[in-house]
Amino acid sequence: MTHKIRRGTACRARLSAGLLPAALLLVLVTLCVGVAFSSADQPAAPAPLVSVLHIDGDVEPILATYLDEGLTDAAQRHAALVVITMDTPGGLSDSMKDIVQHILASPVPVAVYVTPNGARGASAGFYILLSADIAAMAPGTHTGAASPIMVFGGVPTQLDEVFRKKINNDAMAFLRSFTEKRGRNPTLAETAITDAKAFTDKEALDAKMIDLIANSVDDLLRQLDGRTITRFDGSKVTLALHNPVQTSFELSSREKFLSRLVEPDIFFVLLIVGVLGLYTEFTHPGVIAPGVIGGICLILALYAMHFLPVNLAGVFLILLALAFFIMEAKFTSHGVLAAGGIVSMLLGAMFLIRSPLTGFGVSFFVSLAVTLPFALIAVFLMRLVLRSRKWKSATGKEELLGEQGIVVEALPAGAEGIIRIHGELWRAISQQPVPPGSTVRVLRIEGLQLFVEPVTTS
Repeated sequence: MTHKIRRGTACRARLSAGLLPAALLLVLVTLCVGVAFSSADQPAAPAPLVSVLHIDGDVEPILATYLDEGLTDAAQRHAALVVITMDTPGGLSDSMKDIVQHILASPVPVAVYVTPNGARGASAGFYILLSADIAAMAPGTHTGAASPIMVFGGVPTQLDEVFRKKINNDAMAFLRSFTEKRGRNPTLAETAITDAKAFTDKEALDAKMIDLIANSVDDLLRQLDGRTITRFDGSKVTLALHNPVQTSFELSSREKFLSRLVEPDIFFVLLIVGVLGLYTEFTHPGVIAPGVIGGICLILALYAMHFLPVNLAGVFLILLALAFFIMEAKFTSHGVLAAGGIVSMLLGAMFLIRSPLTGFGVSFFVSLAVTLPFALIAVFLMRLVLRSRKWKSATGKEELLGEQGIVVEALPAGAEGIIRIHGELWRAISQQPVPPGSTVRVLRIEGLQLFVEPVTTS
C-alpha cells in the first residue's frame, strides 16, 4: 500500500512538471495575440501633411486670392506646414500687403522658399519672404530691391523729396513690424528700401534675414524636421515633418482664366479683337456676330486694364493707328497712311504695358502678328463701306432713280400724266410738255409721284 502511494505521488509530480511549461507557453501566446489585436485596433499615426503653394510671376490680386485660399485650405486640413515656393520680380503693394497679412495670421506655420536656382524674390517678394515663419532660399537665388515706385499710366513718376521720404518711411515701418518679431535683421532689411539693395542667398543667411539655404523642397523639409520655431504670436511650435505627404494646391479654373486675362499679350489681343469687332459691326450693321464677340472681348480687356499698369500713351497710339487705317481707305496716300498706322500700332503695343514693377510688356512678335491683319481688315472694310455708298439701290422706290420709262398719257408742263416703267404705271410730272410714246428719265421721287424729264436722243 505504501508502495502504491509513493508511485502515485511520483506520477503526479512528473505530470505537474510537464504541464508547467505548456501553461507558460499558453500564457505567452495569449499575451502576444492580445498585444497584436490591441495594436491592430489602434490606428497608426497619420503622416504629416505639407501643403505646397506657388508664386510664379507678378504679385497681383488674383495671386493674392489664390494664396489666401491655399492658406485657408491648409488650416482646414490641419496641415503641419505650408511651403510657398517663390520666383517673382515683384508686383502691386496692395496685393503684397494682403498676402503678408494672411501669412502672419495663418494658424499653420508658413515657409517661403525662393526657388529654383536662379530665381528671385525681389520687390514685393522681399516682404513676403521676410514675413514667413521660415524664410529659405535655394543656392544661386537673390532677394531685395524693395524700394517703392509710384507709377501713373504705366510710367514711373518722379516724386519730391518729402513725398519720397514719406513713402519710404511707411514701407520701412511696415517691414519692421514683422521682421523684428520674426527675429530677423530689420536694420539691414531696410537698406533694400532706402538703397534698393539686393542680397544673394549666402548674404541673406549671413545677415540673419533668412533661416536656411535648401537645395530642394525635400531638403527644406528634412532640415525643418524637429526644429522649434517661434510663431508671430510668440508661441513655440516644434515641426514634426518625418516622411511628410506633400500636396500641391493649384489655381482654380476661375483663377487660371483670370490670371490669363491679365497677361500683357492676352490683354493686347483682347483689346484689338474688341475694337475690330465693334468697328466691323458699325461699318456693316446687322452682321451681329462681330459686334457680340467684340463687345465681350473689349469688356474682358477693360477688366484686365483694371489690374495692369496701362500706359495711356499706348492706348492713344492704337487709336491713332485706327484713324490712319480709315484715312488710308478714304484717301489716296500710296500706302503712307497705312504704314503710319502700322508703326503707330506697334509703338502703342510697346508702350501699352511697361512698368518697373514688373519689367514686362507686350511681346514684339505678338504685336506684329496682331497689327498686320488688323491693318488689312480695317482698310478693306472701310473701302467696302465707301464703295457701297456709290452703289445704286436695288430694292424699293430708290431703284427707279435714273431709270427710263414710256409716257402713256401726255404730260403737260407742270401737270400730272401717266408713264410706264418696269411694267408698272406711275403718276409723273414734268416741267416740259411730253407727248405720249416719248421716253422720260426719273429725277426724283416724292411719295407716289415721279418727277421726270424727257430724254433727248441724237
